[in-house]
Amino acid sequence: MSRSKVYNSAEAALKDVVSDGQTLAIGGFGLCGIPEALIEALRDSGVKGLTCISNNAGVDGFGLGLLLQTRQIKKMISSYVGENKEFERQYLAGELDVELTPQGTLAEKLRSGGAGIPAFYTATGVGTLVAEGKETRDFDGRTYVLEHSLRADVALIKAQKADKAGNLMFNKTARNFNPDCAMSGKITIVEVEEIVETGTLDPDEVHLPGIFVQRIVLNSNPEKRIEKTTTKTVEGA
Repeated sequence: MSRSKVYNSAEAALKDVVSDGQTLAIGGFGLCGIPEALIEALRDSGVKGLTCISNNAGVDGFGLGLLLQTRQIKKMISSYVGENKEFERQYLAGELDVELTPQGTLAEKLRSGGAGIPAFYTATGVGTLVAEGKETRDFDGRTYVLEHSLRADVALIKAQKADKAGNLMFNKTARNFNPDCAMSGKITIVEVEEIVETGTLDPDEVHLPGIFVQRIVLNSNPEKRIEKTTTKTVEGA
């Protein structure tokens, strides 16, 4: 009989999986679709020297900002790193290595890693600092730069719903980067708001097949913090 993919807690799901010096791919777009409970459990595990691949670096006191506060991250591979004063301080002080990557290139690095493609050519970044020291090649009169794909020891992702086989459904913007991170991980752990029986999901609802998922954790009441709140005054109100 196959072992269940469902774990009782984020702490249990990370046990015997995470360790010092690993590379982790962490899903989410801004503060949308981030694995909140798994990040907190990772902080509490005390592992250090981590390389984190994530589109964003969280904010102060939330998301990956928690791991920056505790100095558990030694290197970030990211696209957008604003909104985090501690990130800025550590980088400017030489305490944190940062590899800035164009957003589309980062997504393709993760997807390609999961698809078994070791590298690919892209026109993004040609003629900029992004292309320095990298191989370039011309195709049809246009120059492209060679980018190497990314694989992670562990991927931590967030989905709205999972069945017990690990088939996943994401909610709108949370679908950005989470599937790509899941594919890139040698071991992928997903935090979900709902777990249903295998076979319950309509095949058209499955955004990522369960073959990419090894462990599932239920977090039915995530905080879902808003990164920036913008309001306006309505005339006559």
